[in-house]
Amino acid sequence: MTSRRFHTEGRPIESIHIGGVHASSTPVVIRTILGSCISVCLRDPISKVGGMNHFMLPEGRENSLICTSYGVHAMELLINQCMQMGADRRNLEAKVFGGGHVLRTRETQDSVPKSNIRFAKSFLLTERIPIISDNVGGYAAREVLFFSDTGKALIRKLAETGIDESLPLVIEPEREDSNVTLF
Repeated sequence: MTSRRFHTEGRPIESIHIGGVHASSTPVVIRTILGSCISVCLRDPISKVGGMNHFMLPEGRENSLICTSYGVHAMELLINQCMQMGADRRNLEAKVFGGGHVLRTRETQDSVPKSNIRFAKSFLLTERIPIISDNVGGYAAREVLFFSDTGKALIRKLAETGIDESLPLVIEPEREDSNVTLF
């Protein structure tokens, strides 16, 4: 597995997929692969509780069951899991990843990737959770690894056929001190 080529500093790796939500009060690396989906990573830097979700669409139909494939449910569940593990909601900070236009369809303002990005940013703004870093949009899928206790995030852009292992380790902060590395 390619993601094991980096040093986890003794942390176990937890992989999540569409609809996945994982939070931890102990150091863990949470891994996912995103196309048009979004992952929001939350962390309380004081308690060192952190977590990640992976959602496919902003909202489901009104009569749909509560499903974490939808951002509205995945966000609430992630916030609640972090708080249950000792995070203070007032200290939470976010990193947002994904929303790539990876299908060979015409790109529009109402496309799934753009709707997902808008939803994630709007939700976090409404909840007063600052976004300290993001790596969204574009045309490539991403592999994301999030260190729950430090907030460090590693991102590998994926080629059409899978992980492009020829890409070098490059630091590409979206904002100063964003602690996001392309690997």
